[in-house]
Formats: sequence, structure tokens, C-alpha cells
Amino acid sequence: MQKLLIVLLIGLLASSALAQDTPLLPDPLSPGDHSLSLTMGEQKRSYLVHVPKDYDPKKPSPVVITLHGLAMDGSMMVWFSGLNKKSDEAGFIVVYPSGTGLGPFCSWNAGGFRRKMAEGGADDVAFIGKLLDELSTLVKVDEKRVYACGMSNGGMMCYRLAAELSDRIAAIAPVAGTIAIDDSKPKRPVPVMHFHGSKDNIVPFEMKKSKSPSFIKLKGVEDSIQTWVKLNGCDETPIFETISKDDDEMKVTRKTYGGGRDKAEVVLVVIEEGGHTWPGRQPPVGFIGKSAMNVSANDLMWEFFQKHPMK
Repeated sequence: MQKLLIVLLIGLLASSALAQDTPLLPDPLSPGDHSLSLTMGEQKRSYLVHVPKDYDPKKPSPVVITLHGLAMDGSMMVWFSGLNKKSDEAGFIVVYPSGTGLGPFCSWNAGGFRRKMAEGGADDVAFIGKLLDELSTLVKVDEKRVYACGMSNGGMMCYRLAAELSDRIAAIAPVAGTIAIDDSKPKRPVPVMHFHGSKDNIVPFEMKKSKSPSFIKLKGVEDSIQTWVKLNGCDETPIFETISKDDDEMKVTRKTYGGGRDKAEVVLVVIEEGGHTWPGRQPPVGFIGKSAMNVSANDLMWEFFQKHPMK
């Protein structure tokens, strides 16, 4: 009897120790807004998730990673982009990660920084990869339909993700952000839809004609587009169309370079007289320029994403 009690006691102690060492499985996310975090080394990184109202946990859902601009964070990008509304309409999950920095003044290590600015940058490609790993434990992710869009510095980060995380990012849609890294070597063709205002005074359309800051090096819009036309093996001659109406205040044109490998496309949407803004959304401050309200970046990029799941 005494031996039996000892065996039972040892079993209980072992079970208790095992329970302490085994992490609890996270609760799955329900429709609505969620504030989450993960740890990268010794650093805590935060991100927001909006799960659409008609989300079905039994069906894989597409995901759109939405990256904020310089001196912003994920919460600011929620209202800046207005993508929650499109998420509910279309049924995709939208994620708003925050870069690194002080308080809400965050940035992405998208490349391009020089001198002191280039030292000690966070590995944001690894952060997005780990975020996707954790997200897949919280919601049912369609791994073939994970996309990235972003504003300014966030758009630059989209290009870096396309180059360095192409095995997980199906397509990208940068807004007012160009290529900042020196070399782009994706593992597969990545479709690109780029939005840019012709009068953007923060990330100018043509960098050669601007006085860019000495601490950062960026490609111009056409250089960025041609880089991905070559990487994706697209036709050199684009299809040109005007997608705004004749009586609209701002003219919006679209150039589509098709014929790429795995049906990849590169699309440039130009907002004539447009500033450093998100098409379809009112700019929060006047000095960043005009925004086109006759087209919606959210509608156009989602239509583009739907055409380009990962092969």
C-alpha cells in the first residue's frame, strides 16, 4: 500500500511539472479588434488584428498586413488607411504591426538608411515572419493569400518583404513608398501594385530631381517599378489606362506590366497632383498634399490581391 501511494505521488508531481512546462494554447480570435504582442529577443513588439464580422474559423481567411508610415504606429494606421471597413466587406483579416521607436513614433527597417541611422536596426523581416507564425495559432490563415500594403516607410518595407519574404507574401501594394534596399532577390515572382502622387513632396516621384536627405537613399518610382518588372519577367511595354472620370478633379492613371512569370503583374497607379496621401482617404494634415477621393486604394488593392494568390 505504501509503495502504491509513493508511485501515485510521483505521478502527480510529474504531471504538475509537465503542466508548468507546457505553454497554454492561446485562445482563438473572434470577430472584432484585438491588441497583441510577441517577443523578439528581449524586445516586446506589438500588433493589432481586426477580424471581420463574418469570419468563419472553419475556413481559411486571407490576411492583409498593413504597415504604417514613419513616426506612426499600428493604431494610427487603422484610421489612416480605413482598411477595417474593407475587411468587413470583403472578409479578410487585417493586421497592423508597429515598428520600433519611442512611443507612437515608430519606423520600419526597410533599408536605405545611412551612417548612424543604419546602425542597430531591428530585423523587421524576422518580426513579420514570427507574427505570421503566431497569427496562424489564433486564426485560420490562408497561407496562399497573405498580402502586404503600407504607407511611405511602410511601403518601403513592403518592397523589402517582397524581396526577402517572398515565400510567404503573395503580393504587395506600397503607397507613397519606394525601394530602399540595395538588392532585391525574391525566391519567386511577387505581384506589385504601387500608388504614388505626382506631387509627393516627402517621397518624390523622381528622386534624382529632388534633394533627398543625406541619411537615406531611395529609388525613384519608375526605378522601383522597372526593378520589379525585370524581377517578375513582365512585358516591357505596359497597358495604359485612365481610371478616373473626365470631370473628376484629379486625374488617375494606371500602367499595367503583364505577362510575368506565374502570371505576375506590376501595376503603377499615378495620382496627378496627388501628394503623400492614401487614395480614397482624407489627409490628416494639409502639408502632405492632396488626396484623390475619386478612387480608393483599398478597393483597387483588394481587387489586385484577389487576382494574385501565391501559386
